[in-house]
Amino acid sequence: MTSKKPRGRDTDAAGAGEQGISAGLAGDSMTLLSDQDLYLFNEGSHLRLYDKLGAHPLTKNGRAGTYFAVWAPDAEQVFVVGDFNHWNRSGHALQPRDRSGIWEGFVPGVGPGTAYKYYVVSRHNGHRVEKADPFAFYSEVPPRTASTVWELDYAWQDEGWMERRHRCNALEAPISIYEVHLGSWMRAPEDGHRPLTYRELALKLTDYVKGMGYTHVEFLPIMEHPLYASWGYQTTGYFAPTSRYGTPQDLMFLIDCLHQQGIGVILDWVPSHFPSDEHGLGLFDGTHLYEHADPRKGFHPDWTSYVFNYGRHEVRSFLLSSALFWLDKYHADGLRVDAVASMLYLDYSRKEGEWIPNQYGGRENIEALAFLRRLNQEVYGHHPDVQTFAEESTAWPAVSRPTYVGGLGFGLKWDMGWMHDTLDYMARDPVYRKYHHNQLTFRMLYAFLENFTLPLSHDEVVYGKGSLLNRMPGDYWQKFANLRLLFGYMYAQPGKKLLFMGGEFGQWNEWNHESSLDWHLLDGNLHTGLQHWVRDLNRLYRGEPALHELDCSWKGFEWIDCGDVQNSIVSLIRRGRSTEDTILAACNFTPVPRHSYRLGVPRGGWWQEVLNSDAQLYGGSGLGNLGGAEADPIAHHGQPYSLNLTLPPLAIVVLRSSGGISQAIQT
Repeated sequence: MTSKKPRGRDTDAAGAGEQGISAGLAGDSMTLLSDQDLYLFNEGSHLRLYDKLGAHPLTKNGRAGTYFAVWAPDAEQVFVVGDFNHWNRSGHALQPRDRSGIWEGFVPGVGPGTAYKYYVVSRHNGHRVEKADPFAFYSEVPPRTASTVWELDYAWQDEGWMERRHRCNALEAPISIYEVHLGSWMRAPEDGHRPLTYRELALKLTDYVKGMGYTHVEFLPIMEHPLYASWGYQTTGYFAPTSRYGTPQDLMFLIDCLHQQGIGVILDWVPSHFPSDEHGLGLFDGTHLYEHADPRKGFHPDWTSYVFNYGRHEVRSFLLSSALFWLDKYHADGLRVDAVASMLYLDYSRKEGEWIPNQYGGRENIEALAFLRRLNQEVYGHHPDVQTFAEESTAWPAVSRPTYVGGLGFGLKWDMGWMHDTLDYMARDPVYRKYHHNQLTFRMLYAFLENFTLPLSHDEVVYGKGSLLNRMPGDYWQKFANLRLLFGYMYAQPGKKLLFMGGEFGQWNEWNHESSLDWHLLDGNLHTGLQHWVRDLNRLYRGEPALHELDCSWKGFEWIDCGDVQNSIVSLIRRGRSTEDTILAACNFTPVPRHSYRLGVPRGGWWQEVLNSDAQLYGGSGLGNLGGAEADPIAHHGQPYSLNLTLPPLAIVVLRSSGGISQAIQT
């Protein structure tokens, strides 16, 4: 998407009158930038640039106005244009601040709500362009592209959450994430099917997420973006929430409501690339300021977008400040960093000759590595009670390990391998699954090399892949049974959980960002049953320490039998820190019920069946174990006791041990 043409007179930035106006502004000069600010900015260490650059309403000598500051080191002149001067490109000139590359000035009479841009006159090739403010807090509603002067005052009511969120975001806590695209979760049919506003979502989304038992929501990027169809992944406003759904305070209200109900908020954040729209960051002052000049490093072929120049100090200050901004000002509880793999590899999605090796001849992007490590150090240094999540699709080592041992410093990493293997397995006709059994079990060879999140995200229900439900094999009933089994297996596995909206009740259609989810499907029993199944999975996951305390430790997991290839059955044990907390999960990936199926268990006593995906409540056939089973003193599967169970078709059964002596597990 390209920007609209500039509004107002097509006034050239040359002329004798400008010097007089510029001189007048110089007389009104004021600044928010200290020499220390300039030093840190040019060094790449300024972490709160949003307090210094951009547009800040102030009062000077009794006159209200706005202080503007923008980085454009290769500009010959910079003017502020906007509603206040009828978009006159020569009306209000900014002044250069020493050799920092920053232009600044105070414009009396300009206040919150004023639309504006910077008119940048470059020293190079006569390049002249209107640019949105990279540090704007708010923008016009797209397709309009101007920035808007705004203030971020808000009376937060989430003190209780902020005090205890360190426990809710910890690696030993249950983290079950509902991934949401705000514009298409639910729409207003009574008003032309428009997207809901932030404030409308605050009531509806909070109630729904709480009722479903999720611990967190993750928003696809809500930072301002010109093309709605990019879902937010082509960001132009790194400090501005999209105005499509309301004001910054409206978004704060949404996050505040979620926090007050004990629900954490993770924001998707995109430091990997940015769009080439004229009003955006690209060629900002007529030079490649934010991006690399060489397209082999500065332009991404997959997304036809620019790649940040991580080696430039001021760009690092910009991105670090953006990350901390959402944590500081919007109380975000985590950042999901998009497309990390594209940052790590210089040859990512490029053919031979289309990329430039690093100084050692390798394919690793050393500057991006340094930036990611610095990012995580600063995030956890200033907000130790949040988490960062890496969407990293390769086998890069130690993504979620501390920087002091050579890691990238993320808190968690998406397990893309588990997602691909498991979905590929589940899409197969059960008669062939025995030939692909390793796709279920391979994950445990690497499951604890990182702190993993298991994602069934938006990327799995777009671009012709179909919905999760439609990818399941079999007839109508079997599709639902398979999907219940998939979700149950995900919750039984070690790792945090993420599910994209609509999957929880079985969308038939692929996700469409232009319309609401198909909520009418909940009039059908199987869809409602699936929704109840996910709700109960969340409640069990949150309530059973064995299912979350040791998500990131091998001490919390043990196979009972992962080798029953012929029957396509796997069984496993999950443990908490106390041996009182023991859970058995057994999955039957065929439509054939298995009666009198013996499974070894580590202790005697009664094992209560706490969940069964084949229960009639969820749309199943009703086979099960009548509430549980007594362990027999018969050794099996290397365990001293065993259970004689019925394993329903295409189903998972989960049993909890009610016996044993409490004993702490050292981790």
